[in-house]
Amino acid sequence: MTPEIFIAQKAALAVKALYGAEMAESALQVQVTRKEFTGDYTLVTFPLLKISKSNPEATGNAIGEWLVANVPEIESFNSVKGFLNLSFSRVYWNRLFAAMVAAPDFGQHAPSGKTIMIEFSSPNTNKPLHLGHIRNNLLGWSVSRLLEANGHKVLKVNLVNDRGIHICKSMYAWQKLGNGETPQSSGKKGDHLVGDYYVAFNNLYVAEVKELTEKAVAEGRGVEEAKAWAEKNAPSLKAAQEMLFKWEQGDPEVRALWEKMNGWVYEGFNKTYKDLGISFDRIYYESQTYLGGKALVQKGLDAGTFERQEDGSVWCDLTADGLDRKLLLRGDGTSVYMTQDLGTARQRFEEYSLDEHIYVVGNEQNYHFQVLKLILGKLGFGWADSIYHLSYGMVELPEGKMKSREGTVVDADDLVEKMYNTAKETSLELGKLEGLSEQEQDELFSMLSLGALKYFILKVDPKKTMLFDPKESIDFNGNTGPFIQYTHARIKSILRKAEAQGLAYGAQAVSEDSPLSDKEVRIIKILNLFPEKIAEAGIAHSPSVVANYTYDLAKEFNQYYHDTPILREENKAVLSYRLTLVDKIAKVLVKAADILGMTLPERM
Repeated sequence: MTPEIFIAQKAALAVKALYGAEMAESALQVQVTRKEFTGDYTLVTFPLLKISKSNPEATGNAIGEWLVANVPEIESFNSVKGFLNLSFSRVYWNRLFAAMVAAPDFGQHAPSGKTIMIEFSSPNTNKPLHLGHIRNNLLGWSVSRLLEANGHKVLKVNLVNDRGIHICKSMYAWQKLGNGETPQSSGKKGDHLVGDYYVAFNNLYVAEVKELTEKAVAEGRGVEEAKAWAEKNAPSLKAAQEMLFKWEQGDPEVRALWEKMNGWVYEGFNKTYKDLGISFDRIYYESQTYLGGKALVQKGLDAGTFERQEDGSVWCDLTADGLDRKLLLRGDGTSVYMTQDLGTARQRFEEYSLDEHIYVVGNEQNYHFQVLKLILGKLGFGWADSIYHLSYGMVELPEGKMKSREGTVVDADDLVEKMYNTAKETSLELGKLEGLSEQEQDELFSMLSLGALKYFILKVDPKKTMLFDPKESIDFNGNTGPFIQYTHARIKSILRKAEAQGLAYGAQAVSEDSPLSDKEVRIIKILNLFPEKIAEAGIAHSPSVVANYTYDLAKEFNQYYHDTPILREENKAVLSYRLTLVDKIAKVLVKAADILGMTLPERM
């Protein structure tokens, strides 16, 4: 039971006892006391004046006196105008803390009965994962864990965009320039190798457009007209488009090349996912789902919802909805992203009877998902409103934005390696490796680097564009993953020393009359917020709520550790209580870190 509900219950009893009136607990307003006033929680008394037939201060004093006299958990009050500020006694805080200690799954919400699917990652097989994909993957994974903590059944899925013009561009460039190069012959990860050919295609295309533009200008066309014509008629683009058409027709040679190059990419992706600690319950492939979308397009044509143009292309007119016309099939019959998204959505809702489907996709696709929901609604699917686009901002570096086609992206594998090296250098500089074997040091460097990366990205609200600085993220001070990891290691060190001395702690150390300092009450208050923060973060689909709560808790512990003797405390009962308190802090840190995909070290 939250403090707000507790006070509302007791206040309702006070109103009945004092004024003979029944008052619904939900009608009583209780809030955290503002910092400039004394108290823990505040009851707003303005709504009670009609019942009390008195002024606000007198009403507050009467209720406050009744509560102090009849509720042992409330020890004092002060009434300021229409606000009754109440202070809890140590009996209340100790009972609250005892309930936390007794709950091994503290923070975990009861099963909701809801099934939620969350799609994230969704890479193209024409390039390796980069920094933008990292934010997507870490956000998708963390939101999955967050929703599970809120009691939902969660299905983590990945839709691999393994077909389309972008794939054919890499295939064409390899065919034209590759000379049979493979991951084995080059020593490159497969996704990196294929990505190199995507960049090579762009370089080839740019050179062709330049040559054709100059030729068209020389023949008398205007510069802008010449460039537009060249961009559509560059030989490399025509070849890639022809390859896509052949793929959709099932051409054996094109399909064989496609399978070979995609196989290289999947091996590379799997290693990156493993390094990031990411996994999926199911993987969908666009090559297997786009036909379902084509069937829905035909359904829309038959119903008159869509229209076919003279060139054979199919469109949905959304101008009456304040949008524009949306292409669903090209003139040659090939699919676009919207085509397969329509079919995949129907397949998933039918297979799993979903209560919600979350797509983790960058904010540049806001319009796409607005259109997706609208078209599915027009096709008669009532579950269209259960689709939620978790839109997130881009990740930028101090040196600016990234561009895949120009090969200026920050590769995910390179970033993970850089983070590892930075964690190693920082740890060595700070001397935090005492007593660790070489293998333990290696595990610690991996733990710190991934913790730094995940925390730094997830502490930012998903909707915001963020600037990622690897060096800043590794800092052992401030709002960083390593600060939280070091805090946990410090607590575990205290507990190991206590156990070595035979000191006991746990539920038996907490009684109603256990003495409490103001700092300990503050920590219990923060701990008590954990389930509420999980619920808040789940509603907002924002791990940043949990991340910043975790930092606040870690920061509060470090201040407590600095100001309060723990192992040096001579009173055994007080010592046992403090050990129990810091043990609970460690457990909450672990649970919160797990939601963020972080691992906390036992020692540093």
